[in-house]
Amino acid sequence: MSKRYTITAALPYTNGPIHIGHLAGVYVPADIYSRYLRLTGNDVAFICGSDEHGVPITIKAKKEGVTPQDIVDKYHAVIKQSFEDFGISFDNYSRTSAKIHHNTASEFFKTLYDKNEFVEEVSEQLYDAEANQFLADRFVTGTCPKCGFEEAYGDQCENCGTSHNATDLINPKSAITGNVPTLKETKHWFLPLNKHEQFLKEWILEGHKKDWKPNVYGQVKSWIDDGLRPRAVTRDLDWGIPVPVEGGEGKVLYVWFDAPIGYISATKEWAEREGKNWEDYWKDENTSLIHFIGKDNIVFHCIIFPAMLKAEGSYILPENVPANEFLNLEGNKLSTSKNWAVWLPDYLQDFPNQQDVLRYALTANAPESKDNDFTWKDFQARNNNELVAIFGNFINRVVVLTNKYYNGVVPEPSDLSLVDQETLAAVKAYPHVISSSIERYRFREASQELMNLARLGNKYLADEEPWKTIKTDEERTKTVMFVALQIASALGVLSEPFLPFTSKKLDTILAVSSSGVENSWIDISEKNILLPAGHTIGKAELLFSKIEDKTIQLQLDKLEASKKANEAANKTIEPQKDEITFDDFTKLDIRVGTILEAEKMPKTKKLLVLKVDTGIDTRTIVSGIAESFKPEDVIGKRVSVLVNLAPRKLRGVESQGMILMTENAQGDLVFVNPDTSTPLSAGDGVSNGLKIS
Repeated sequence: MSKRYTITAALPYTNGPIHIGHLAGVYVPADIYSRYLRLTGNDVAFICGSDEHGVPITIKAKKEGVTPQDIVDKYHAVIKQSFEDFGISFDNYSRTSAKIHHNTASEFFKTLYDKNEFVEEVSEQLYDAEANQFLADRFVTGTCPKCGFEEAYGDQCENCGTSHNATDLINPKSAITGNVPTLKETKHWFLPLNKHEQFLKEWILEGHKKDWKPNVYGQVKSWIDDGLRPRAVTRDLDWGIPVPVEGGEGKVLYVWFDAPIGYISATKEWAEREGKNWEDYWKDENTSLIHFIGKDNIVFHCIIFPAMLKAEGSYILPENVPANEFLNLEGNKLSTSKNWAVWLPDYLQDFPNQQDVLRYALTANAPESKDNDFTWKDFQARNNNELVAIFGNFINRVVVLTNKYYNGVVPEPSDLSLVDQETLAAVKAYPHVISSSIERYRFREASQELMNLARLGNKYLADEEPWKTIKTDEERTKTVMFVALQIASALGVLSEPFLPFTSKKLDTILAVSSSGVENSWIDISEKNILLPAGHTIGKAELLFSKIEDKTIQLQLDKLEASKKANEAANKTIEPQKDEITFDDFTKLDIRVGTILEAEKMPKTKKLLVLKVDTGIDTRTIVSGIAESFKPEDVIGKRVSVLVNLAPRKLRGVESQGMILMTENAQGDLVFVNPDTSTPLSAGDGVSNGLKIS
């Protein structure tokens, strides 16, 4: 039975492009779900848009010396185009700078204001006197009061995901000037979440304990158990939607009040364009509202936004909020500020026409219940070992053999054997199996069930061997190829939510739509024949291509270069030490020595124990170079040694001197080489200073 759904995907900040963490956490699962619902005959409004009023946007604008409008215009275009190129099937992708959004958000605020749903308070907020500005959200950093992370923002800690107020930070610091802020009084409006605490307990803790994901339910329960407090809905900023009531001069709506209303305004925009009634999608109890978000947005979508909707009084509440955890990259946390990310525009350029490979890799390794790690090697393996070797291989064999034996015409089958019947029965079961996983938001599981259908096809061909029976039993071969083509047709339909570009390509290869043969998701379960005998298919075309090692190495090299560039950009230059006299310098006794022996010090990462011939004796020196050099690599090396340094015990071994080292332009440790008289000059590729190891 058809049903109406409003599907929202978190509004991305327009201060940079989309990366794979955003895709895996929000947009790919939301797109799979929306495509599936459409295929099964439901009425779907899949809504998103650019969040253009966040503090990160103003910070980016300040850094680049442009206006916030310049930033949002630039990145809104980039993000929207990337989503389109990647195949995210939004029914509407809007933006919060649109007039319809400003009007909708202002009206929403005024409705709650007129109903006395806000509390007006004068409170002390962090203030930067030099910048002459209150420090909202990302304008201030400090130590998280919950986990102790020292780089938490004023609104949220990216380490533990906790939301808080800027005044909760320990040792706060202005992100504008670096100054320690002061407290200054200002007036704001607050949404008293404590007023809605009982409702939220009943609605979430009692009503959704079984059907919401454990990570979502657990985080929300923790917040409610801790006691809800009033939350500010306005900010002292000059970028955003002006507070539309008397006394709101110089203030804007807090972005987390403004942004989720963007779902409503985007739906209005779409409905007006399509001739629909937007209220059907937001105010009809028969409509299911589903929010797809990352775990850092759980509180806002499960507590704050529902409290806003409940206070307004005429809106439906979300049925589910299937938030994902975070995706890491090559063992490290994704970071936009450190450029440790795989950006969607870059991927689309480096891997043209391979959108589905990334969609599949991200889905098969989705962080649904815990943080997961994206690696380029896994990406390559998913493509080569699954998409190419299983899915693509089956389709290619079926199409090639059909064209070879029957000129591309689906043959007329003879009587079906027990194996044929069991295979077709298994195919009929797959829509229900995949549906069950999708409807429980288990997209990883669903993607693997799709691949199992391709495995079924490969096994059927391998067992029945039509390339052999064509020589001995032509009628049996016709039946086998007929059954194999039914599997291929089912794959074409069932792959659409996961691999939309592949599904469309397969549709062309099998000449389905062009010949009037159409099968729905439900048809696969109910029809005995998907591709009728006599139907002519097209020529074989590879669905996927093998990705070579050199292609993957280029991506790894790109990440490594980005890492080093970021380290160099953020490298702290130590200030000059106190002056010394020439007499002080002459006290240093530096000799040329030769390393005779070297071994790793047990239970340490950095230390090597060296035996060094200094010319005056042979002595033991403990050197912290084990992360840069293997013991066997340094034996025989001639090195510069400070021999008159007072002995010191390190891990029980007395070190009787110090090896002199420096860094090259890439930040790698190198020996101060006496044989080549390595100069200590930055111009010659060596940093202008010694390292003592």
